[in-house]
This record gives sequence, C-alpha cells and structure tokens, in this order.
Amino acid sequence: MGTYPVTGMIVHIVRRIEWMLAVGRGTYAADSLRSEGFIHCSKLTQVIDTANRFYRGQRDLVVLCIEESRLTAELKYEAPAMPRDEAPGELFPHLYGELNVEAVARVVELPCEADGSFRLPDELLERAR
Repeated sequence: MGTYPVTGMIVHIVRRIEWMLAVGRGTYAADSLRSEGFIHCSKLTQVIDTANRFYRGQRDLVVLCIEESRLTAELKYEAPAMPRDEAPGELFPHLYGELNVEAVARVVELPCEADGSFRLPDELLERAR
C-alpha cells in the first residue's frame, strides 16, 4: 500500500476479520469509539507493550500502520486513562472518529508467540529504530 515515514505514523492493533470488514465499508470503528469516544492507537515504540498488555494470547491480529496526514478524523496525543508503567508524560494517539481506510499505509501480521506474548514483527523492526 505504499511507503511511509516513521514520523507521522501511528499504529492500531485489530483482528484481521474486523479490518477486512472495514475495508469493505471504507471506514473502521473500534468498540472504544462508541464506549470511550475515540480509537486507541499507539506510536510504533509503544505497540508491543500495548499488544502484550491488552491482546496477550490472541491470534489472527494485524497492525494497521496509519499515516497521520491522511486521517479525516481528529487525532490527539493524550495521557493514558489508566497509566501503568509508562514514562512520565507518555502520550498515546487517540483518534476521535472513524478511521478512513485510505489512511492505512500498510497492514502487518502480528503473530502471537507460543507463550502468548508478542514481539515487533521484522517488517516493522527497522522502522522502530
């Protein structure tokens, strides 16, 4: 789906089937959009901690690599609602509206390890440095 710079890129973890359905609709709306008012996203450096914290043991996940400049909904960087071990002042991208599929530059498999944990896919490892 094209190349993208490290700056201006955020990521979102989603089940493959949910993303496939969203592509057919043209937009994606996570359950959190209805319940919390925004879609939780991460910076590339935050995504594996997010995956291990909230998706442990889940299979058939993908990482959506989202180009911020292509978003049609408002994006805000905010502190997590339930801070844990983040560095003081750590901010996460929150998308206040549906994700337009055109903003997704790449979709990368997020395989679950045998112990239920995740590691950054090789395809994204170089971009995280």
